[in-house]
Amino acid sequence: MTHLYDLPVQTLQCYVTASYPCSYLEGQSARSQVVTPGPLIDQELYSVLVENGFRRSGLFTYRPHCHHCRACIPVRIRVQDFVPSRIQRRVWKRHRALEVRSLPLCFEPEHFSLYTRYQQARHREITQDRTGEDQYRQFLLQSSLPTRLVEFREAGQLRMVSLIDELAQGLSSVYTFYEPDMPGTSYGTYNILWQIEECRSQRLPWLYLGYWIRSCTKMTYKSRFQPLEAWVSGAWTSFPELLESPDSPIH
Repeated sequence: MTHLYDLPVQTLQCYVTASYPCSYLEGQSARSQVVTPGPLIDQELYSVLVENGFRRSGLFTYRPHCHHCRACIPVRIRVQDFVPSRIQRRVWKRHRALEVRSLPLCFEPEHFSLYTRYQQARHREITQDRTGEDQYRQFLLQSSLPTRLVEFREAGQLRMVSLIDELAQGLSSVYTFYEPDMPGTSYGTYNILWQIEECRSQRLPWLYLGYWIRSCTKMTYKSRFQPLEAWVSGAWTSFPELLESPDSPIH
């Protein structure tokens, strides 16, 4: 693993943002450490940044930098050792006939319509910040990296869209949105299973899932994909060991 201090000084500059309302924990504020200049971050550099707990949103590459909270834990799946559960095998079988197509980053009105419905149904607390067309383009369609826009269709009907970054050592799941008016379909679970298979087909060892927060129910699904690793105190560690350790920051 390459650490940030192994990079040339001139390669990387960071600043810490002012406090802003936390998107995950109600009533709390947050701060982020942001890498600049964002548009110049290429695949090689971003691969190192992800190894050190960073993520991106559009052209902004960041990681949490909150003084009194360490709830956001970066997690990744160890692909070669992943064995699906009985429920996950059932979900895979149910949706494996979905038609999959990879596209370059582009604005499609059909995608945007699905995204808007998904945000309104699943994330009403941030709907105003993310449902405008400009916000959609900035959030999902701007990237300085090799990024795939993957759509999933059933009998020609759009069901799900996923944004995936290609890293040197794996794939990074950027964002996924799917049809919210079909409860019980488990499209999100299927999407992660599909990305695991993509990693395997490319012989990539890791699938990065972003941040996991123990007290955030919307992130519970990530812990169902084992073996999972978590980035804590500057190193990747086994997720079960993190849960069991009395010194873990999540307790």
